[in-house]
Amino acid sequence: MIQTILDGKKGNKSPLFFTLKSCTTKKLNQENIILSGSQKVADYSYRYQFITIKKITFMNRFIFRTSFLAAATVAAFTLSSCRDSDDDMMMNSSFQRTITFENVVTPKDFVESGSFQGTGTPPIILPGQSVSVKFSAGKAQALMFATMYGASKDWFFASQQPGIKLFDNNGNAITGDVSSSVRLWDNGTKDDTTGQVESKPIMQVSGVNASQLMKLNLAYNDVKSEFTLTITNTSGGTANETPFSPGVWAVSNYNGSQLLNNAPFFTPNALSNPEITDIAQMGNISKMMTKLNANTGIMTGLSPALVVVYHGDKNPIYELGKLDNGMGLKDIAQFGNAAKLQNSLKSLPNVKGVYIAGNAPVAPGSKVTTNFNAEPGDKIAYATMFGFSNDWFYANEQNIDANTTGDLSLKTSLFDSGTGIDQYPGAGNHQALFGGTPQSENMIISKVGTQYPVPAVQNVIKVTVN
Repeated sequence: MIQTILDGKKGNKSPLFFTLKSCTTKKLNQENIILSGSQKVADYSYRYQFITIKKITFMNRFIFRTSFLAAATVAAFTLSSCRDSDDDMMMNSSFQRTITFENVVTPKDFVESGSFQGTGTPPIILPGQSVSVKFSAGKAQALMFATMYGASKDWFFASQQPGIKLFDNNGNAITGDVSSSVRLWDNGTKDDTTGQVESKPIMQVSGVNASQLMKLNLAYNDVKSEFTLTITNTSGGTANETPFSPGVWAVSNYNGSQLLNNAPFFTPNALSNPEITDIAQMGNISKMMTKLNANTGIMTGLSPALVVVYHGDKNPIYELGKLDNGMGLKDIAQFGNAAKLQNSLKSLPNVKGVYIAGNAPVAPGSKVTTNFNAEPGDKIAYATMFGFSNDWFYANEQNIDANTTGDLSLKTSLFDSGTGIDQYPGAGNHQALFGGTPQSENMIISKVGTQYPVPAVQNVIKVTVN
């Protein structure tokens, strides 16, 4: 800003004042600079020389005008330099950061496990009695169970490895009578007649048809991807009538290509272990349950992560408590595909840039990174699929300044996009993990609750910026 002060009173000499806004320090206050002969201006890197304008009279207007124009030209040049310097400083203030998404979940052998027992005291399952267990599973997964053949020294019922087949080759759930899946095994730790200790490999018991002693029936709920297995003791009146002890069951985790444990509980034709031995000899499931509890848990992969740099206060990826806006979040939450959302975000006026970290699923122990560019005042947001779900995604719940560095995991939460009906994580046949398509729903975006035992966010994903 240029301000000219002229005092035309007779006998007075008033200097010409220029009021300049400092362009080097960016301060909001203005500093008045008195321009005289060869005066140096303090706190500036530039030296100004100006001509003191002497008494102006009617006779020397021409000289005054010439001097004033010269001074104005200098001031205009100075301000122009200010503007150029401002632009340079804005360009120089941009910065680049690297954001990393790491899958830190600990894979467990089993996605679900549990026990079953009779209703009496002791809780054995007598001939004619039944028990049921509910569990979830997707294609490629199987159910393993084990219970003691009570009228023996060390026999137990279990299926062949890796468990009871639950889906056919076309991906359809198997229901009805699956008794043909059960086998009777000799644990090899006691002589069948004397009960003396021995050490032999686990082998199938010959000469006994296990499916005549135990009936297995499967029912299936497609919406939940939930099975119900009913075990009935049908040994009554046979030559091998026996009670069943309390038992255990488990469904192995599946990582998209294989089961994490394809021989649950025991290995046929190998020596037994303490857990199955306690079941086979005493019907005691305590050791097995301790082991199962330690090795059961939900795991997940992560999708390539989308990162957006934007200006303003509204996260452009999602809005908690609102329906999905159709820009592409659904594709990330259901299938891990960020392409649609990436293109949608690029068209928004407040979006500075959109970046994708990784180009393939992020397995436990793996990480992906991307660089992003930003300027002071910008914010970042990100999203990545909870891969073993129907429609969940991780994203920052709080606004994050783009210049923030360090661990952002505590700012990250797990959300349900409300676009697909939930099934047990890692055991739902409509999940992308199993090549499925979630069944549609139209619910608001919300934080994932406690319906399923999902690990804490910080035990699954680590987000850092450097």
